[in-house]
Amino acid sequence: MLRSDYCGTLTEGDEGRLVSVCGWVASRREHGQHLAFVDLRDHTGIIQCVVDGAQDLRPEYVLRITGPVRRRKAGTANSALATGDVELGDCEVEVLSVAEPPPFPIGDRVEADETVRLRHRYLDLRRDRMQRNLRLRARVNSALRRSMEAQGFVEIETPMLIASTPEGARDFVVPSRLHPGSFYALPQSPQLFKQLCMVGGFDRYYQVARCLRDEDLRADRQFEFLQLDVEASFVDQEDVLGFITVAVAAATEEATGTAPAPFGRMTWAEASERYGTDKPDVRFGMELVDLTPVFSETGFNAFKAPAVKGIRVPGGGDTTRNRLDALTDKAKQFGAKGLVWMRVGPDRVLDSPVARFVSADEQASLAATLAADPGDLLLIVADERPKVNHVLGLLRLELGRPPVNDGGFNFLWVTEFPLFEGLGDDGRPIPAHHPFTMPHPDDVHLLESDPLAVRSQAYDLVLNGWELGSGSVRIHRRDVQERVLGLLGIGPEEAQARFGFLLDAFRYGAPPHAGFAFGIDRLVALLAGEENIREVIAFPKTQSGADPLTRAPQPLDPLQLAELGIRVLPPKA
Repeated sequence: MLRSDYCGTLTEGDEGRLVSVCGWVASRREHGQHLAFVDLRDHTGIIQCVVDGAQDLRPEYVLRITGPVRRRKAGTANSALATGDVELGDCEVEVLSVAEPPPFPIGDRVEADETVRLRHRYLDLRRDRMQRNLRLRARVNSALRRSMEAQGFVEIETPMLIASTPEGARDFVVPSRLHPGSFYALPQSPQLFKQLCMVGGFDRYYQVARCLRDEDLRADRQFEFLQLDVEASFVDQEDVLGFITVAVAAATEEATGTAPAPFGRMTWAEASERYGTDKPDVRFGMELVDLTPVFSETGFNAFKAPAVKGIRVPGGGDTTRNRLDALTDKAKQFGAKGLVWMRVGPDRVLDSPVARFVSADEQASLAATLAADPGDLLLIVADERPKVNHVLGLLRLELGRPPVNDGGFNFLWVTEFPLFEGLGDDGRPIPAHHPFTMPHPDDVHLLESDPLAVRSQAYDLVLNGWELGSGSVRIHRRDVQERVLGLLGIGPEEAQARFGFLLDAFRYGAPPHAGFAFGIDRLVALLAGEENIREVIAFPKTQSGADPLTRAPQPLDPLQLAELGIRVLPPKA
C-alpha cells in the first residue's frame, strides 16, 4: 500500500515511527529559504509535514509523504488539530497528481455558491462538511440494516422498471424499445411488490429502496430518494410502530451517541387543531387556541366565522408595525382573508387597530383564553376551520421555529389520518396516502355515504417538523380493495387491467399485513443538523431539477428517439 497511516490518526504515541501518508495539499507555508510546512489532508484530518524544496507544491496536489513522526517544538503545537502535537520531519515527497487551482476554496471556512459546488461536486465532496455528512449517512444505513435484521426482517430487492401505479405523484417513465409505444414507470415506492412478498410468505420484509417521483423540489425533497421500506404480516399498527421506533432509535444513537427520548404520539385531528399541520414541530409552544366560544355572540363582523383561533407570541409585543404588516400580507398569501394582531399592554389591556370593535368582556376573555401576559403579541384568524388551522400553523413556524439542530430530536407518531384528503374536480375522493390503505374498522360503513369522514389505519413519523415517512395497515381483501378503487373511479375492468396482479394474489390467501417507509435522506439531514437534504446526498439535483455536474437533463440523439419510436413535440409557447 502507498500509505502506512491516515493523516488524522497520528499522535504522540507514534513518535519515532517512519510513516507514509497520502492526501491533498491543504496549505503550504514558507519557513526560511528552502523549508516549508505542508499541511496534508485526507478524510481523517490534517498532518503538518516539514518539507525541503516545496516551491512546486500547490493546493490540492496529491502527494505521498514519508517521514518520521516527531513532536512539534515547544510553543508551536496547534490545539485546533487532533494531530496538533506532532508533525512529520525530514520528509520525502512523491507527487502522485498535480492540480489546477480549484474554483472555490476546499476548506469549510468559505461558503461557495451552491451551483458552483454542485458543478464541481467531486471537489465539494473533499470538504470536511460533506465527508462528515456522507460518512454519517453510511453509519445510519448500517445501523438501520442491523436493527431490521435483529428484528427478523429479510432484505428483498424489488424491480426498478414497473407499471405505473397511483402513488400520489407523477411517475418518471421509461420508453420500451421492444414494445414500441409502451412505457415502464420508475417506482415511486415498492408498495405493491412488498405486499406481494407478504402473500408469498416472507412475513418480515425490508429494503433500503431507491424511489423516484416527478414532483417539485424543495429543501426536503429530491426527484430520487432513499427510504427504509418495511412490511410485515400478522401484525397491527402497534407492531409496526414498535419495529420502526427501534430502528430509528438505533440510527439516532449511532449518529449522536445518545438514545433519543421516547417517541410521542398524537392523532391527526389533535395535531391539526393544536399545531395547524399534520407534521407538527413540538420543540416550541405557540399552540393554536380555539377562540370560537369567546366570539360566539360578537358584533365584530370579521370574527363572525365558523372558526376563530389565535396564537400567543411570548414577548412579541415590541414587533414593529412594518413587521406586523408583513405578517398580515403573509397570512393572506397563505389563504387568509386577513390577520388581526393585538399587543398586550399593562393590566392585559389590548392595543390593536380593531380593539374598539371588540367588547371589554371579549378582550378579557381573549387574554385569559390565550394566557396572555404583558408584552405578548396575539395573532387571530377567522375563517373555515381547516383554513384557520393551516394559516396559523404556517405563521407559528414563521415566528417560532428554531434552527433544525436546536432543541434535540423530538420524534412524534401521528395516527388516525383521514382515508381521503378531499374531493377532486370530478367529485371523487383523493387518497390521503395511497389507495391500498385499510379504512378504520369503525368507519367502513361511511365509505360511500361520507367518504371524507372515514379515518384510515395510517400513521406518520415526524421529527422536528419534518415528515420522515408514512405507513399503514394494508387492504388484504379483494372485495375491500375493489370497493376503494371504485370510489376513486377505477372500475372492475380498469382495476383488473392496472392491478390485476395484486387483486389476483389476494384470491390465494393474503395475510393481514402492515408496513412503513421513511426517507433516509431526511433523517440523516436532521441528524447532521442540515436544513437541506442536498447536503447529505452525494450527487443531488438543484431546486430546478438540473444536474450542473453532468448537465442532465439533455435532449436525446435523434437516432435514439427513432429507435424508441418517439417524436418530441416543440415546446409550448
